[in-house]
Amino acid sequence: RKAVVLAGYETIKDALLNHAEEFGERAEIPIFRKMTQGNGIAFSHGELWKTMRRFTLSTLRDFGMGKRTIEIRILEEVNSLIRYFESYHGKPFDTKMILNNAVSNVICSVLFGERFEYDDPVFLTLLKLINENTKLLGSPMVLLYNFYPSLGFLSGASKTVLQNVSELSAFLQKLFQEHKEEFNENNLTGFVDAFLMKQQQSKKPHTMFNNRNLLFSTLDLFAAGSETTSTTVRWGLLLMMKYPEIQRKIQEEMDHVIEPGELPKLEDRKKMPYTDAVIHEIQRFANIVPMGVSRSTPTDVNFQGYVIPKGTEIIPLLTSALNDELHWKTPDQFNPSHFLDADGNFIRREAFIPFSIGERGNVCTTWGTVPTDFRKVCKLGIQNIG
Repeated sequence: RKAVVLAGYETIKDALLNHAEEFGERAEIPIFRKMTQGNGIAFSHGELWKTMRRFTLSTLRDFGMGKRTIEIRILEEVNSLIRYFESYHGKPFDTKMILNNAVSNVICSVLFGERFEYDDPVFLTLLKLINENTKLLGSPMVLLYNFYPSLGFLSGASKTVLQNVSELSAFLQKLFQEHKEEFNENNLTGFVDAFLMKQQQSKKPHTMFNNRNLLFSTLDLFAAGSETTSTTVRWGLLLMMKYPEIQRKIQEEMDHVIEPGELPKLEDRKKMPYTDAVIHEIQRFANIVPMGVSRSTPTDVNFQGYVIPKGTEIIPLLTSALNDELHWKTPDQFNPSHFLDADGNFIRREAFIPFSIGERGNVCTTWGTVPTDFRKVCKLGIQNIG
């Protein structure tokens, strides 16, 4: 299968921003086509994608995206997370599950209007299935299936992915049914309720606001936001242990800005340039999505002297932008000064695109462009959908 790889920030920017329409389609990836049947946000196409994206952005804003209400939810979850950490009294424990739980809980509060206790068996089942699929979707056997789907019967991994999706579907349908039974259009609790109201309002027999789109839009938002964010936080913990002098500088800045017993808030961000720089550098250095989710060309495209045929897979190599020597002084080193000027003020860097750019950015961008303030370490803000 032929594919074109975009390497270097200037090339990626030229393609995905300056030629957004020419590179604006999502590539057909067999395992995702099999999973979603073209429903949801991340892997839908055409008018369906535009409709789901527009509705999702509008709805998420209604439920606090970029507002004080979402910050309150994040801080409540941070308090629960701190209490969990303290319960170990300084003894070692595995951070992966608990950070994933905390991040996912914030997403749950937006989707379902409620959070779960960390030991809730329903919650743990949901996370287990999503996390297992996240691992399997990057496995060699599933990648092989994507190139040779006709050999799918030989791939146990792809079968497991589809079985997990089936279990997730059954699990979420129960939650959706509960929301339908308790539905009150005057008291919408989250994204699911807003979608159900849209269903009721639509008079079309073949409305886009059907159960399949509800299912996969919910899964897209949940899966994209939980793994990327919790992985970023774990990288942060690792790097702070490896570079204690950087950790000390953050603590000094926090002690100077934040009152004892208080948690960092969005309004503190502008007073904490060093912390802001460190968080950005964590994402640049960790590079958790080295390749953006593939695009494709809806028509033949003339680009930088090449003719790219219609339907060609386009792979934006994000690693090449995050390590581009034209934009980063020490690309192979963890160096917060990449985001600081000579006076210690925070500066934005154009080549900082950890989750791709443009309208059809990486699926992770659904929940997660940069955690540019400390509150977003536990739940990243939304920039683009799909």
